Amino acid sequence: MDTQQIISLTPAAAGRVRELLARQEDACGIRLGVKTTGCSGYSYQMDFARAVDPQDEVLETDGLRILVAPDAAGLLQGTEIDFVESKLGAQFVFNNPKEKARCGCGESFSV
Repeated sequence: MDTQQIISLTPAAAGRVRELLARQEDACGIRLGVKTTGCSGYSYQMDFARAVDPQDEVLETDGLRILVAPDAAGLLQGTEIDFVESKLGAQFVFNNPKEKARCGCGESFSV
């Protein structure tokens, strides 16, 4: 699969990932995945990667290493990740063209 097209980061998301990674001495990048859960089927997962799994799709963008779990690559294809701040908080937002529905609480999605 062409990792250059799996996901993209907005400048705000890339900046926030860069800030978070700077605080983690043992992280080699950010790992993205999906988990079967919630009322709609899947939820996004984002965590620090401590090592590269040989099966990971590895994307280098904006000087950042993004690792995509092999079982998630198809579900994340074309996704743009943004970082949004408001008066009440801040969060990463996944804009996934494959999403068909999202649960009312926003914790899970279906394709």
